[in-house]
Amino acid sequence: MKEYDYLIVGAGLFGAVFAHEATKLGKRCLVIDKRKHRGGNVYCEDVAGIHVHKYGAHIFHTDKKEIWDYVNQLVEFNRFTNSPLACYEGRLYNLPFNMNTFYQLWGVRTPAEAKAKIEEQRSCYQSVTEPANLEEQALKLCGKDIYRILIKGYTEKQWGRSATELPAFIIRRVPFRFVFDNNYFNDAYQGIPKGGYNVLIDKLLEGSDVRLETDYFENRSYWDEIAGKILFTGCIDEFYGFRCGSLEYRSLRFEQQLLEMEDFQGNAVVNYTEREIPYTRIIEHKHFEFGKQPVTVITYEYPDNFEPGKEPYYPVNDARNSQIYQDYQALAQKEQRVLFGGRLAQYTYADMDDTIEAALELCKHELK
Repeated sequence: MKEYDYLIVGAGLFGAVFAHEATKLGKRCLVIDKRKHRGGNVYCEDVAGIHVHKYGAHIFHTDKKEIWDYVNQLVEFNRFTNSPLACYEGRLYNLPFNMNTFYQLWGVRTPAEAKAKIEEQRSCYQSVTEPANLEEQALKLCGKDIYRILIKGYTEKQWGRSATELPAFIIRRVPFRFVFDNNYFNDAYQGIPKGGYNVLIDKLLEGSDVRLETDYFENRSYWDEIAGKILFTGCIDEFYGFRCGSLEYRSLRFEQQLLEMEDFQGNAVVNYTEREIPYTRIIEHKHFEFGKQPVTVITYEYPDNFEPGKEPYYPVNDARNSQIYQDYQALAQKEQRVLFGGRLAQYTYADMDDTIEAALELCKHELK
């Protein structure tokens, strides 16, 4: 008889949800993580009483009432609504693209005026029937002003290459809202756990054994034998020794500052859309929880090339990487004792509600 029913590799959101559901059914779970903390990328660090989103802004949002009810039965959420700003050449613009944005760009005041202006801008590029790259696609969708001011530089920084070298499918559509509403996520439910995400993760991991600073690959044979089954939430190419090739990612790096002032920018997130400014956004963490501390913490977020030792954030879902992932997926489907889940094992970018939903779906099939 094994010491545990499940070894869960990775103490992030997917693994924590699975551990919670398995533990409720009397399963013995061991969760290991190579980091010094629980929570994966939703981990919050306490700095001067401010819950700092250590791996970038995480705002919980969903249109699925069952997922909202699931997390709220564990912890209480506040009413934070994401309303980011974009800064270009010192001017601020509201996001997402809505009537406030169109007024700031062109001075238009009605939906009819805004629609007419957008059509005027788009009309110059409608002769391009099959956009060859992201730039052509974006110009066809929104015209030159929105593309030049709010899309081009930000996207080029994010992906580390010119928009003319990026595939058109990255921008499948550009959502326009013809109302004066700066709510970025068009979802019914939105907020931040009161006390930060660590409260949620700790609640999910109650009843499970957790070992941090523990790398599965450093003693793989030992960990493979400690439990009846394994849930692996790390990089699937690493699990298989990169035998089908290495999957590509974009990474991020963060520069954090504690400032002796009450408020730095008056908003949780401000994007910087000029290519010449190296960071993509500044996050001011106290605004996620309406903090009143006498100091503030800000984080500059920089896009970065991915290489071993850096955190993989955004999968590069081009044809080459999609084929490599399919090859790994074929290997994974043959496993008898190993389950795979989470953004790294599934080589996808996933919002938190989608991550929880996917974990619960796996539980439904696995924990019968």
